[in-house]
Amino acid sequence: MKKILLLEDDMALHETVKDFLESLEYEVISSFDGEDAGEKAYENNFDLLLLDVNVPKMSGFELLSEIRDRQNETPAIFITSLSGIADLESGYDSGCDDYIKKPFALKELQLRVETLLKREFYHNKSDEVTLPNGCSFDTGNDTLKQNGVLISLANKELQLLKLFLQHKNELVSHEVIENRLWGYDEESSESAVRTYIKHLRQILGKDTIVSIKKSGYKFIQK
Repeated sequence: MKKILLLEDDMALHETVKDFLESLEYEVISSFDGEDAGEKAYENNFDLLLLDVNVPKMSGFELLSEIRDRQNETPAIFITSLSGIADLESGYDSGCDDYIKKPFALKELQLRVETLLKREFYHNKSDEVTLPNGCSFDTGNDTLKQNGVLISLANKELQLLKLFLQHKNELVSHEVIENRLWGYDEESSESAVRTYIKHLRQILGKDTIVSIKKSGYKFIQK
């Protein structure tokens, strides 16, 4: 289940959007001011940020700029009544992927959300992501190379690497990893995860993936 952070201080609109997204089987985490949303964005791994601009304590623009400064590349959509070119420019400068202007149809929101969630990597102008230890990852065809030589990864290792790349320098919890790697009809395995981590460390360098005791792992990239 994809997890969405919804920042909207209009209670009626918030509940309408939340109920609609949940009917589409998204998990929606609610926030009503910028500071609270910032804390939740730090503590959780979201698949999408849906942010109103004019909210208490910290604007959506300021919030997303702060999130991007933490190297968090989660896709973001602003929901706003602002329509000036300067406002649009400010929004894109802060790191958003899309805008939806109030009032909007829920079907339009659905289409914009689904479009962004289909993307695997965000805010990379190139299809090739540079990694430590002479490695690179091509987001277009899901291939890992080291010094130009193709490296073979098992499917779950590949999914784990992609998860880390989507959440660089963030804690990725054991629960998030299990949900990504195993379906509802599969039994997860902590020992298998440790094996995948060991193999990725052998390729990328032992210090690139840090174990956070009893919590999960963090992929470190400066």
